Amino acid sequence: MAVKAVTVAILGCGNRGGDVYARHLAAQGARVTHLVDPRPARLAEVAARHGLPPAVCFPDWDAFFALGRVADAVVVATPDDQHVTPCLQALALGYDVLLEKPICLQEAELDLLLQAEAQSTGRVSVCHVLRATLFFQAIRQVLDAGRLGQLVGIQHAENVAYWHYAHSFVRGNWRASPPAAPFVLAKSCHDLDLLRWFAGAPPSRVDSQGGLHHFRPEHAPPGASDRCVTCRVPDCPYDARRIYGTRPPDAWPNTVLTAGEQSPAEALNTGPYGQCVYLGLNNVADHQTVNVTFANGVTASLSVSAFTHNNTRTLKLLGTHGELRGHMDRGELELHDFRNGTIDLRTVDASGNHGGGDVALVQAWLASLRGETEVPTPLSESLDSHRMAFAAERSRLG
Repeated sequence: MAVKAVTVAILGCGNRGGDVYARHLAAQGARVTHLVDPRPARLAEVAARHGLPPAVCFPDWDAFFALGRVADAVVVATPDDQHVTPCLQALALGYDVLLEKPICLQEAELDLLLQAEAQSTGRVSVCHVLRATLFFQAIRQVLDAGRLGQLVGIQHAENVAYWHYAHSFVRGNWRASPPAAPFVLAKSCHDLDLLRWFAGAPPSRVDSQGGLHHFRPEHAPPGASDRCVTCRVPDCPYDARRIYGTRPPDAWPNTVLTAGEQSPAEALNTGPYGQCVYLGLNNVADHQTVNVTFANGVTASLSVSAFTHNNTRTLKLLGTHGELRGHMDRGELELHDFRNGTIDLRTVDASGNHGGGDVALVQAWLASLRGETEVPTPLSESLDSHRMAFAAERSRLG
């Protein structure tokens, strides 16, 4: 007897909602049944991929929720400042929700969402995709096996990559906070979640420093134009023609550039992704450090920087009986055992977006919807990462 496919509505058809979650859900046997997005061209583009008629496509979530409960679950992948309201409405109707991070932009809303979930038959799973990767699960296994002895410290670096920062945080949707989340929340709540997961205790103290160091009008090279297509400055590392022209046209970030069936030339000539990075249109930090002390005495440092070559994460876990070094994009783990002087080298599959985390998270969420497993990255476990981010931003600014 055939098993009924899980049905899912996608609220927000941007890169994460339309290109990532909808695609992986369909590939893993779910059926995308409804779409919500205010951009007609983008809505039609994603609808065509899934064979959906205009009758199940809506410009706003109020029109969708007015139908009542018409699917098994919803994905909320709307802009950062539009996560809370549709999630609350979904929970009120008993929907299970896959909620894109950041959960919210106001700390008080964390408890509001937690209370709403407690009163609903639906459950929220937060898109902390890194927990789902084979790489970070392997690190968790080393800790659980006691191979480091007692964990004392964590040194973690998120290397954003100069071109990624220019795309997302200077030209893209996350360049200004508000309305988008602060840099440390938008980019690094994944990493703060990992620190909390590894430490195994709630945070007790947070401090942070950083700021917007480089992407300012006063740092524009002489003769810079307002658009890369008309700029004659040689060898600018942030030249949009080079960033997008040297990457596959059917993969991120070019899929963002051409969303809504724009041509690359049209996007660079008229859209935000062709603008000079020194126009002063962004206000989020381009480098930030966060120090955390956890209730069990574990200390952790997180460094997030735009000024790196690789787009990856590197870390060290420091224990009383060993040290674990990791390099995510290479999938490399190096365990130094103080007790016997050995070095254990291991390579873990880290291929795919977010090291395979996107696919794995969708797989785990579908399994929970079918009643086979518990909800991955539940809302209650995701709150500390956001509380740390809010505290870090207060510290950085004050």
